Amino acid sequence: MDLFNTLPDKNKNYLPKDGTVNYYGKLFSQKDADYYLKTLLDTIEWRNDEANIYGKRIITKRKVAWYGDKSYEYTYSNTTKSALAWTKELLELKLLIEHQSGETFNSCLLNLYHNGEEGMAWHSDAEKDLKKNGAIASLSFGAERKFAFKHKKSKETISLVLEHGSLLVMMDSTQSHWLHRLPPTKLISRPRVNLTFRTIDR
Repeated sequence: MDLFNTLPDKNKNYLPKDGTVNYYGKLFSQKDADYYLKTLLDTIEWRNDEANIYGKRIITKRKVAWYGDKSYEYTYSNTTKSALAWTKELLELKLLIEHQSGETFNSCLLNLYHNGEEGMAWHSDAEKDLKKNGAIASLSFGAERKFAFKHKKSKETISLVLEHGSLLVMMDSTQSHWLHRLPPTKLISRPRVNLTFRTIDR
């Protein structure tokens, strides 16, 4: 696995206050990143995401999958998912991310965005099932996409571009004080797979 000489400073905190976000840049060669993108697209049990908003059931074009050490249940947007058993590739990626970040994870929520018109609205990952102030490692494959943060009180915004094969880690009180989103864009036609490694606290 080839590491790049021009990696960002992984110790730099991209947030000015009330949390920690570190961006590691690309962890994979182009060949390895392409391999994982294709494998994840072909082998993950993708399902259209569902949400219950004000009593109305919404089906998204974006697809998701939920994997873990055990059949953990995870509830968000008023829907509950039961974790599937890790695939070989997901376990490989989990071990790599744990080695890079120094954190440990027991589950992973994957998102498949077919093109730039599919995104994610402002939200924070602070569901009661998740470890309080636990790290969330976000691994990206495919199309480069802008990723944005907004402070819940000051409304200050920060954004960066997540590259093919790159890692971003959110830690400490980030979810308590900041929202994040993946803005839609009509300029991108290629798919993106995002893996968010998490810790279910049971």
